[in-house]
Amino acid sequence: MPDGQSVYLRDWSNRDARDAVLIVHGLGEHGGRYEALAQWFLARGYAARSYDQRGHGLTPGQRAALRHDDDLLRDLSAVYQDYAASFGKPPLLLGHSMGGLVALRAVLDGRVEPPALVLSSPALRTFETPWLRRLAHLLSRVAPNLPLRSRLPLEKLSHDAKVIEEYRNDPLCGGWITPRMADFIFSAGASSIADAWRLRVPTLLLVAGSDRLVDPSGSRQFADSAWATRQLTSRFFDTLFHELFSETETGRHQVLAQLAEWLRRRVAAG
Repeated sequence: MPDGQSVYLRDWSNRDARDAVLIVHGLGEHGGRYEALAQWFLARGYAARSYDQRGHGLTPGQRAALRHDDDLLRDLSAVYQDYAASFGKPPLLLGHSMGGLVALRAVLDGRVEPPALVLSSPALRTFETPWLRRLAHLLSRVAPNLPLRSRLPLEKLSHDAKVIEEYRNDPLCGGWITPRMADFIFSAGASSIADAWRLRVPTLLLVAGSDRLVDPSGSRQFADSAWATRQLTSRFFDTLFHELFSETETGRHQVLAQLAEWLRRRVAAG
């Protein structure tokens, strides 16, 4: 990265790939959890790459810690530009949860210009109280990398008990957050909703209606504010939990069918 930080990349190569996708993971997890989704893309003519965001997975450094408020945005821009250069064309960008927020904020800021954007349960709003958000902002200035337990309700990740068990037993998944990371999530979520009118990239928004890790009302407000751009397609899954690509078979099939149809229409439209 520009500041010397190393990040860990995972590539799923496809010698016959017509397009590529860069996958951005969420808080507390890592890019390796998207193996099945990457294989799904490979079967449809894509190559795929993910990376472990700083403070996550196999990327070195303190867990969930940032040196600067916009580190995650700078990292995404660097990884994206590198992948576009090596693949030969700009890849599709897909972000989940905090990764969806990072992807969206980077697009709205013009840091990256993907041909299309997919957002899965983006962390545009949380269930944290206003006083806790104010505390995170204060601590981000005086103790920015104080390690704190995130206390995410992991039992609400998915209806698939195996997914929850594997997450809990994954040594690369962690339950930590820092004030600077939390403040970034809170502020970037609010600013992304406010800037929805600036969306200029064809975007598919996939929302878990029964999400308990991020507040789906943030995605609804973003969708309401972005409709005039004619760039946004929204799909709400009222009964599904946070990890839409890791839900039980019926739910996951519904989500992937919507993604496949949106990609097909995008290709057909040229």
